[in-house]
Amino acid sequence: MPKAKSKVQITNRRASFDYEFLETYTAGIVLAGTEIKSIRAGKASLVDAFCYFDQKGQLYVKGMNVAQYFWGSWGQHEPTRDRKLLLNKKELRDLRQAVRQKGLTIVAVKLYIAENGYAKLLIALAKGKKEYDKRQSIKEKDLKRDMLSRD
Repeated sequence: MPKAKSKVQITNRRASFDYEFLETYTAGIVLAGTEIKSIRAGKASLVDAFCYFDQKGQLYVKGMNVAQYFWGSWGQHEPTRDRKLLLNKKELRDLRQAVRQKGLTIVAVKLYIAENGYAKLLIALAKGKKEYDKRQSIKEKDLKRDMLSRD
């Protein structure tokens, strides 16, 4: 029997303001202990989350906060530990080559529960916006808000 679709979608709204997304990837996450229960309860944050490669070429997410599970004390996890991301070799190779270019980084955009029940992280290869680009984004949001309020 297929699992019910989860409504848990934790987004990093600051990332779209600070960065221009070039490519997006969906990655699995290696979780431990009660982390999946906390994510299903919506107790996670991606505010300062970014991704990096270690010496072995594995991709990790740093700065993702998954709060400790409130309903028990056994098997608790560290809230801000680095978590390994699961991608295929071609995607890892492409990301590693892209990050070597100056000005590109990998940011966490959205954390959600997939239809099969696993936690997935949407990551993006991004380029930082300049100050004038941020002002342009604010103008566009204001125009959209004004258009919606007039209707």
